[in-house]
Amino acid sequence: MINALESFTEPLIRIRLELLFAELLEYHTEYNQLSSETDRYFRTLREALPDQLQHTVFLYEDAQISLQSILERSIQGFKDALQLFSELKNSNI
Repeated sequence: MINALESFTEPLIRIRLELLFAELLEYHTEYNQLSSETDRYFRTLREALPDQLQHTVFLYEDAQISLQSILERSIQGFKDALQLFSELKNSNI
């Protein structure tokens, strides 16, 4: 039952995250500025490292992106669950 629920909700969560990200890019100027700064700083660090550490930097960046993805799904899933709970409570079901 839990696996079925997860397979049903995962695409919905992914769509919700994509919409939130698109909204962030369009309307949140501070996010865009910080994102650009982060990219620039990381590029500078990567270029300054010797070749033998380039793969390690790639692995680090990949792990960070994976962690961020998990956190975003968890946070948004929690928010969506709270919203659903609130709607169910208000509808007297």
